[in-house]
Amino acid sequence: MKVLIAGAGIGGLTTALMLHKRGIKSRLFERAKEVRELGVGINTLPHAIRELAELDLLDRLDDVGVRTRELRYITKQGQAVWTELRGTYAGHDIPQFSIHRGRLQKVLFDAVIERLGPDAVATGAELAGFFQDEGGVTVQFCDSIEGGPSRVERGEVLICADGIHSAGRKAFYPNEGPPSWNGVAMWRGAVEWPIWEDGQTMVIAGGMSGKLALYPISKPVDGKQLMNWVVAVRVADGEKTSPPENSWSKMVPLSTVLPHARRFSVPGFDLEGLVRATPAVFEYPMADRDPLPRWTHGRITLLGDAAHPMYPVGSNGASQAILDARFLSDALVSAPHPREALYRYDQERRPKTAEIVRLNRKGGPERVIDEVEKLCPTTFNKIEDVMSHAQLEAIVKGYAGTAGYSVDQTGLKRV
Repeated sequence: MKVLIAGAGIGGLTTALMLHKRGIKSRLFERAKEVRELGVGINTLPHAIRELAELDLLDRLDDVGVRTRELRYITKQGQAVWTELRGTYAGHDIPQFSIHRGRLQKVLFDAVIERLGPDAVATGAELAGFFQDEGGVTVQFCDSIEGGPSRVERGEVLICADGIHSAGRKAFYPNEGPPSWNGVAMWRGAVEWPIWEDGQTMVIAGGMSGKLALYPISKPVDGKQLMNWVVAVRVADGEKTSPPENSWSKMVPLSTVLPHARRFSVPGFDLEGLVRATPAVFEYPMADRDPLPRWTHGRITLLGDAAHPMYPVGSNGASQAILDARFLSDALVSAPHPREALYRYDQERRPKTAEIVRLNRKGGPERVIDEVEKLCPTTFNKIEDVMSHAQLEAIVKGYAGTAGYSVDQTGLKRV
């Protein structure tokens, strides 16, 4: 069997590695000129890191990321709503990582080149069209860099892992339109900063209409480490307004984000100083797409953000793409026919990710902050005066159970 993968992001690269481990050949096609360390910070949860550990990548991840120790949910004013340990500190045998997206992608890319060979990833190749028959699928990739001659590839399966603007998805759903925007603009950046507290803590402040995410994404060096920050504020009515054009990674001036950053207070942290020190601030819309009735069409299927783009809450985007890769790879090994494998994958993964998309629209586990701020929009003396521990826990732990990363579900609880 030969599998063609459109997209060399986290989902596509992980799929290639998992297929290789199972003895299945694959080749990746990436529209960018080269795979570079782009983006800012993400968190990857233990149930997904377990899959990367089985690919013998844990040491490499430790070299470039931070093992998250503690997560804090606080109000905009800086009052504690919920605090919990994460990863190995919470009882998992596998860590949660706070990591630079580009560095995670580089770890995966390097492993692909080492294990599959120097020609495993064809760059400057954008998915342009395909047709399938009883024997396989024929795929056309256009030259996305110089506009040269297109190339035609033949395989048994095509996996479209080409992101939220997926050409593969558009081929099956041509009238879907642009991604759904909730009216929230996100400004993101990362800068070397003095170590804060233990250098392993992440903070989420405020609810969906105004949120801050703050966490380190590199090992400390000379008393500093790369600190990632995100400020997200509702700036429009998403039901009446489409996402701004060309806003999927647009640099903006300090004056755009600083007034919004001043809305948040993190005890013991100079947030304004961090934002001012950031050399480049990027703007993104908080967008997703409605769950689809099917991903798989014969020998072609969708994976990762092409299948289930979701709001960046709950640390689930990259994690769910990695879980997609695992189930699809196992199905291709065990099923009697590629069509059957892709059908099984669709039936297993699509309902689960659709539920996470829906929960993320409500705020995911971070909805616990929304609920507290609704009941008490100013300050409080004790969180128990606003919501009980059981009510708070139901929101946070309920989401973890749905997303599949509670300690009991991962099967990695310490003995």
